[in-house]
Amino acid sequence: MNKRLEKLHKRKVARAKEKVRLSEPDLRTPEQIAAAREISRSVPGLRHDPHALYSPPAAGPAAEEK
Repeated sequence: MNKRLEKLHKRKVARAKEKVRLSEPDLRTPEQIAAAREISRSVPGLRHDPHALYSPPAAGPAAEEK
């Protein structure tokens, strides 16, 4: 990689690192998460993704796209 491209790449990486926000850790217990999931399943009109690990509830016209 020539020096100009290397410098450009370093600048882009540095800018990207500035934009990254660190999120706070999730301090909820597994029981609290499971309870929230079960409550959301009983709400009419919410659709859940069938993915085994990540199934966030969705509502509205975009929820029916999958």
